[in-house]
Amino acid sequence: MAAAVASPQASSSVNLQGRDEYIQEAKNYLHSRVSKDTGLSSKKFEIPVIDLAPSFSPSLADRISVASKIRDACTSSGFFYITSHGISSSVCDSALKLADRFFKELPFEKKDSLHMRNSSLHRGWEPSEFTSLEGQSETKEGFNWGYEEAFDPTGGDGKYVELDGSATNGNMWPAEDDLPGFYGGIKEYYGQVLQLARHLFRLFALSLDLPETHFDAMTTHPGGIARILYYPAGAPQAGDTDMQDIGLGAHSDYECFTILLCSSAPGLEILSPNNEWISAAPVPGSFIVNVADFLMRWTNGVYKSTIHRVVNRTQDARYSIPFFFSINYDETVETLPTCVSEDNPSKYPPINAGRYILDRLNDVVVEGYGGTGASQ
Repeated sequence: MAAAVASPQASSSVNLQGRDEYIQEAKNYLHSRVSKDTGLSSKKFEIPVIDLAPSFSPSLADRISVASKIRDACTSSGFFYITSHGISSSVCDSALKLADRFFKELPFEKKDSLHMRNSSLHRGWEPSEFTSLEGQSETKEGFNWGYEEAFDPTGGDGKYVELDGSATNGNMWPAEDDLPGFYGGIKEYYGQVLQLARHLFRLFALSLDLPETHFDAMTTHPGGIARILYYPAGAPQAGDTDMQDIGLGAHSDYECFTILLCSSAPGLEILSPNNEWISAAPVPGSFIVNVADFLMRWTNGVYKSTIHRVVNRTQDARYSIPFFFSINYDETVETLPTCVSEDNPSKYPPINAGRYILDRLNDVVVEGYGGTGASQ
């Protein structure tokens, strides 16, 4: 059954799964898929484009119709585009321009003062060598932050806790004088995507035959790590990639689901159900949504966490802004009740939301890099 309790400390009576076990489970899942990789495909894989307009209708039947399409996508590749999502193109364009400004305008010494080695919560500037997926050299550069009540259009509930259960916010920001308008622009974009994520969670609930409001109480002070990412040009132009030039190695995300905004330069590739790498070209006016590991666990494997990578094969820089949405970090959850039965018992023990994500993030810091923190 689904369960929610107050905090990592208060949940001590629940027999939580250990770190090593769930990290190994995640690696096994990734390796089981990637080991069957048949290469970069020229075939057309139909990635669904879901029009969200009916999901804002007062008609429950309309909302269920959208939820049904989401379920179809989540039980196959775990990957889909959304349109008519309610976030204007001007807000999205402004956010991508902020990403460009951060990486081009902020001097190295200013970035270095925000280095993730200074964070125990994986926040701040992330140079390419700081993290690695499966030991691969990657070209990406990033900047990471998490939820702040000031960003939340609801005002929050005053109960936010970080990944480690602490009450202090772990974000680090450039000074306003160093990058004027950056913080304010991020705040505007983040707030709108946060509300979209809450809306999507209601659709996920309907798609799982749960009450539409099932997740509402678990997203009052939610986990919501976001990143701006820069992928330089110059990767291979055709065929498969030299792993030395990959932007971001093959992986699955950690939280419940990801909402991704990206620039016009392609680069995202997903591993299809047939184990072929498929280019996920940007669809104008859309966001990309993919299922992540937490939701796959929560649904007992019914929804598939998307294996993906990024390879910028163009001569243009690529920018993207993934928003990794989770539930309140102080929640402890077990398999959803609609995803278990006598014939299909739960495959996954309970986990604490924040600790699970923190442990997964810690696992990808390059060994010997040093510092107090870690990153993804």
